[in-house]
Amino acid sequence: MSEHIVTSYEDELKYIVRRISEMGGQAERMVEQSVLALTRSDWGLAQSVVADDLLLDAAQRELDERAILTIAKRQPMAIDLREIVGAIRISNDLERIGDLAKNIAKRVIAVHDHSQPIQLVRGLEHLSELALDQLKEVLDAYGARDEQRAMAVRENDEQIDAMYTSIFRELLTYMMEDPRNITACTHLLFTAKNIERIGDHATNIAETIYYIKTGDQMEAERPKDDRTTSLLQPGSNLPPAGLEG
Repeated sequence: MSEHIVTSYEDELKYIVRRISEMGGQAERMVEQSVLALTRSDWGLAQSVVADDLLLDAAQRELDERAILTIAKRQPMAIDLREIVGAIRISNDLERIGDLAKNIAKRVIAVHDHSQPIQLVRGLEHLSELALDQLKEVLDAYGARDEQRAMAVRENDEQIDAMYTSIFRELLTYMMEDPRNITACTHLLFTAKNIERIGDHATNIAETIYYIKTGDQMEAERPKDDRTTSLLQPGSNLPPAGLEG
């Protein structure tokens, strides 16, 4: 293979990696701004997040096309092939994170006319901080190709699940205490679920990093501490108002 072809191939791989980094930064901003828009009832900021989702969707399609073209042209093997396949997987997770941020932003107008208990707002902010920390950490792990950091992100997903369960329980309590809270709390339930799913996509990215670096898939069973399903069962005990912990 000539030096020119090798250099061109390396440039293509670097471009794909750089685009993942750019998409990751955009996804982080969208999540942060969507939660900020919700907690501050900032409709203008929410609209900005919705508009940014179109850009992230376009970036994902463009990266996929470039990655597939590179595979067709270069027929990479071993770690090079895993790098490209991994980039396709990660871009899909980042695009889904953008969708979730957009969904949160769309809730702003829905809850605008309803009072939101300050404890619940703080709970959502805390949950989003946990999810953003996971996302930032996993993107740093991708940049460093550090599978150990990626594995730590996967393990830490339990913290998000536990916080989500606590918020879920709190929201159910508010709805049971006063039916007038049902509309606002339902939107906040969906918001909390969207944030929890962002953590799941960060975990997906962590598993892809491990695959890129080692060539092995992580075990299918990942640590989970989401107990919300059991809270909907007859006879479940809900705590009094006030976030746990």
